[in-house]
Amino acid sequence: MWKNIFKAIIIIFAIIGFVLVAGYGAVRLGLTKEGGIIDMQREGFLKGNADVPWSDTEEWQVLDEAIRRDEAVIKRAAEDSGVHPRLIVANLITEQLRLFFTEREAYKQFFYPLKILGPQSKFSWGVMGMKEETAIQVEANLRNPTSPFYLGAAYEHLLDMPELVDVPSERFARMTDQHNHYWSYLYAGLYMKQIQKQWERAGFPIANNVAVQSTLYNIGFQNSEPKSNPQAGGAEIEIEGTVYSFGGLAANFYESDLLLDIFPR
Repeated sequence: MWKNIFKAIIIIFAIIGFVLVAGYGAVRLGLTKEGGIIDMQREGFLKGNADVPWSDTEEWQVLDEAIRRDEAVIKRAAEDSGVHPRLIVANLITEQLRLFFTEREAYKQFFYPLKILGPQSKFSWGVMGMKEETAIQVEANLRNPTSPFYLGAAYEHLLDMPELVDVPSERFARMTDQHNHYWSYLYAGLYMKQIQKQWERAGFPIANNVAVQSTLYNIGFQNSEPKSNPQAGGAEIEIEGTVYSFGGLAANFYESDLLLDIFPR
């Protein structure tokens, strides 16, 4: 009897070990990540006159007011990074709408009463929701002439930090500064400029494809693989019962008439 019990215990531990190892492998291979969606509505978003039912929401009114206060700093970051300011705004709005409709308590207690943009400081940082590893790669790409993301000597020192500073702390402070969003916008603009450069070098320019650029902003450098038929998609964002993809929602704004008075197409 004891022999059988001992065998059973060994088998149970073997099964547990297999499950744990398999789980670890799945995490390392990215199999547990949310895949998002491919946006089948993409063509509608790219034809202009896009329907924007979410522009009637209270959340959009908060965003409209907050973004108008940041007009000058967004345009400065866009000029410094070499991208169209409305492209930065399209991704800003998408990140903020996702935050507003998922972090409801924070929205009700802080973002709505103060009419401010929602900063992030955990897994993603700042009002643009960029991950630390993405920010590090943006910095590295600026200084690496052999990288397909390299933008040229004129861009190399845009993100330089003072000597003797603690770099991780300085990076975090820059990107999560709630009083000055310039660095958040600059990192985002440089990311998109680097993606544009990669695809242009590969012979598949996407500078005019907002849905695809925004999808790539959402899914990261590691998933940027230039090809002739890129698709819009990314994380699912549900707004009052309608599900958008990250790239589709960004294009939805870009092709709308919202904020055209200060951020024309």
